[in-house]
Amino acid sequence: MQQGPSDPRTVEEVEERVVLLGADGAPIGTEAKASVHRNAADGGTPLHLAFSCHVYGPDGRFLLTRRALGKKAFGGVWTNGFCGHPAPGEAPAEAVLRRAPQELGVGVREVTPLLPGFRYRAADAGGVEEHEVCPVFRAECDGDPVPERDEVAEWCWVEVADLTAALASVPRVFSPWLVMQWEQGAFGPR
Repeated sequence: MQQGPSDPRTVEEVEERVVLLGADGAPIGTEAKASVHRNAADGGTPLHLAFSCHVYGPDGRFLLTRRALGKKAFGGVWTNGFCGHPAPGEAPAEAVLRRAPQELGVGVREVTPLLPGFRYRAADAGGVEEHEVCPVFRAECDGDPVPERDEVAEWCWVEVADLTAALASVPRVFSPWLVMQWEQGAFGPR
């Protein structure tokens, strides 16, 4: 899409880009978000920067969301509050604050790191791969989400003890990154 002189949108709004990373986690370039997630059989997704955010309500319950069915990767899977990609030059914590209203329809506060070095690679049932250095954050929200339908199909607030019991007994119901985050201590000691 070309940005014309009368188009008030920024380049980032016209074409969202993700930061590509070398094996050491250092930035090596950018790529359009629309093309970065590829099928594993076609060479897979290049390593890139993302973030994952665990959202908690005022009563301490965890926001569990089901990814929209139309998502390119892992559509229909239950996962944490929201995930996304920092723009080039944007810190992951800043991206959390920017993306929350866009995806959930509400802002978040008290953004703190949970697993700053989290990294994973996983393919969905159709072979579309996620391959990310993905710092995990915790944030608080004061109200119910009003999510963007292209991002979130369903949502619910759950007790952390109920979620961790479900992660232990039926992990395939959840996104692989949420299961790995639980295994690495995102909800406290196991």
